[in-house]
Amino acid sequence: MKTRGQPMRGATPKSMRPSWRGLALATRLSVAAVALAASASTASAWAADSGVTAPVVVDQSNKTQEQTLVLEPYGPNIIRVTLSLKKDAALAGPGYGIIPGVNTAGWTQGKDERGDTVLRSGQMSATIVGWHPSPHAVPPQQTAVDISRYFGGTTNGAHITFKDASGKTILDFTGWSMGVPNFKDGNSQLLHDRRPTDDQFYTVNGVFAAPADEHYYGLGQNQEGFLDHRGHVVRCWNDYNAPGGQSTCVPFMITNYGYGLLWDNPSKTTIEPGFNEVTRWTSEVGDRVSFFVIAGKTPDEIYAGYRQLTGATPMLPKSAYGYIQSKQRYRSQQEVLDVAKGYRERHIPADVLVVDWFYYTIMGQFDFVPELWPNPKAMNKQLHDMGFETMISVWPRFTSDGRYYDLLKKNGWFLSQADGTPTNGLPYDKAGSDIDTTNPDAAKWYWNTIRDTILSQGFDSLWSDETEPDLPPNGSYYHIGPGTKYFNVYPLFHTSALYDGFRRDFKDKRTVILSRDAYLGVQRNGAIVWSSDITPTWDAFKRQVPTGLDFAASGITYWSNDTGGWQYLPEEHKPAKAPLLDPTQARGVVGGYDDYPELYTRWFQYATFLPVLRTHGSRPANEIWSYGPDAQAILEKYVKLRYQLIPYIYSLGYKTYKTGAPFLRALPLDFPNDPAVTDMRDEYMFGPALLVAPVTEQGATTKPVYLPAGSDWYDFWTDTRYTGGQTVTVAAPIDRIPVFVKAGSILPLGSPIENTHQTQTIAKVKVYPGADGRFTLFQDDGFTYAYEQGGGKVTELTWTEASHSLGHTGAKGWSEPDAKVVEVVQAK
Repeated sequence: MKTRGQPMRGATPKSMRPSWRGLALATRLSVAAVALAASASTASAWAADSGVTAPVVVDQSNKTQEQTLVLEPYGPNIIRVTLSLKKDAALAGPGYGIIPGVNTAGWTQGKDERGDTVLRSGQMSATIVGWHPSPHAVPPQQTAVDISRYFGGTTNGAHITFKDASGKTILDFTGWSMGVPNFKDGNSQLLHDRRPTDDQFYTVNGVFAAPADEHYYGLGQNQEGFLDHRGHVVRCWNDYNAPGGQSTCVPFMITNYGYGLLWDNPSKTTIEPGFNEVTRWTSEVGDRVSFFVIAGKTPDEIYAGYRQLTGATPMLPKSAYGYIQSKQRYRSQQEVLDVAKGYRERHIPADVLVVDWFYYTIMGQFDFVPELWPNPKAMNKQLHDMGFETMISVWPRFTSDGRYYDLLKKNGWFLSQADGTPTNGLPYDKAGSDIDTTNPDAAKWYWNTIRDTILSQGFDSLWSDETEPDLPPNGSYYHIGPGTKYFNVYPLFHTSALYDGFRRDFKDKRTVILSRDAYLGVQRNGAIVWSSDITPTWDAFKRQVPTGLDFAASGITYWSNDTGGWQYLPEEHKPAKAPLLDPTQARGVVGGYDDYPELYTRWFQYATFLPVLRTHGSRPANEIWSYGPDAQAILEKYVKLRYQLIPYIYSLGYKTYKTGAPFLRALPLDFPNDPAVTDMRDEYMFGPALLVAPVTEQGATTKPVYLPAGSDWYDFWTDTRYTGGQTVTVAAPIDRIPVFVKAGSILPLGSPIENTHQTQTIAKVKVYPGADGRFTLFQDDGFTYAYEQGGGKVTELTWTEASHSLGHTGAKGWSEPDAKVVEVVQAK
């Protein structure tokens, strides 16, 4: 007879999944070592036994089923849970992207009043809940007995409750399964993706209770346009062809219940948040369920835990916080130089020029077409003298006629089929095969080759395009194992190969890597992730806002998109409303897309308030002067504003490095007690001061903006002060994006510069009164890693509302007297 609590086989049809949340009746709990720390207020409810000796192993076997549960504290607010039918898999360390670091300090073990084992620290607890008969239990129905003759579960089940320091339940893990792929569950095809020498494939899932008022943020990049994932299935894998635009997987989720959950499985994973009162994570391939729970009173405490588990976010070179100019593509050396001269002659600020693909003679050749690029080193010298840096695209694809293909094939350095044949995309994709940078020898060769052939020409940073990889790895094989098992890890390995090489060979010169995809830990590689080859439509633009917010909520703050969209413009597009900008003077660029200058301008305004301002696209021209004189005037206004904001933005980058907290923030992260912002998709915080509300509707000249409760707000443009907790409709002519400043904010602004190699001073420190406020101003050389050893100047700014005064401690932030620099905004 099937015992209650056993999840059904494999991924199990939903109609057959049991709802009972305890352990099976036959389960035998034998605690080898479990830990918890008791507080005086709860000492009567449970008895502390000892400190923790990690790992904490619980044998949950019975006569027919072996099952091991492991708990490992990683700090006072972090605990790892692993379950498997294979004891060695349960005891193994965490997977790729996660930094091992068991830390049991402050944890003790004990028993609660029901005899359940509890692990407790000063910040959280985990209770392994045994089977406790309900006074309302009824005997099993005969139907259930009959069903059990033919449909069995794969595990003995498990139930773990996580609580915060106050005793509030923050997460309830209610069950799991681990089943061999099979015809019943419709996943038998996975068995064809392993070789006889590979470990057995299992499909694994974990189930968590989903309270009705819980909301879910993060989970990488999904471009369907939602913010709160509740009620929306998330397919967490790298998929260039995903609906709405490319998806990429960062299996980390943060909720309003005071925890973050990091799912430790790199295969294709489906998350079903809040369906049928549960949230279910299902991974195609694995040999265990492994996840981390990070508790926190605030989101930033949770992000500090994510930083500990996956790595710090290094500061980017200051140029990356300025303006990055790109298009698909600058075809020649002369074209790049002409664009550079165009910016400097017009005195429009810009820092980075990008060389996109097809500068080479053959894919994977790592050379330059000599007629078009006669002397890249000389070009870069000219650009550096003009205050520009350059980024260049490098692809991991190699065609069979290239100079390196035979070497890579001979060494087995390609993503390959079971027989060693390099995987390719023929007959339709003729771009060759992907290098397997999960192989350390291949990764080293790849970096050395790029260093010696490309970076030796004076380029400053790399665009690591096509990091899915472009040839999906399912059914192919990496050096580390089957691509189906390790589907999502390529972006981590690939950016690591480049970043580690930079740090080793260029020492203290900061780098940045533009990556099309991500995975846990990619932020530690100096990566900017962008939303891939999106379409130039109002719909795509509108969906970028929640897409970026969820991506940043995944713990990776440096996200951007192709401002204006990457795909080619349609020949004609007639808007429902009269365009707000005249397209006639830009016909050579926009063709018959009448409202494109308006769309591009609105998109650029939004991008001004992103961690990275970068424009790109498949248009004949894509410079600030390309969309007509009226658009140019507005775009110049915003790029100059961006450079004014660099002291603020750069300081936010320093805070992210120190804390792990993103500064592109969905409103629920900062206003968790305001139900009106739970699924607010078209507004966000840019750092602690600025609320941004992009105009994403064609023809709109006003915008309703909700101002979160609990604060007063100032209109950035007019200084009009509003009380929070209300929606205000504000003017939004084509030259204005609604921006509000939170009362109590301190906003440092820089002097005008045309690039970040020029010296920028603090020209103004604007204070918006109405509440106490703090801001950490950080200034350094902008180009080295000296900040990691304490280099740079840190100035702590403090606004005291009661005395109406601004104080500053630490390094001197500006040379002028405060009376000339500090401006206390007068509300209108």
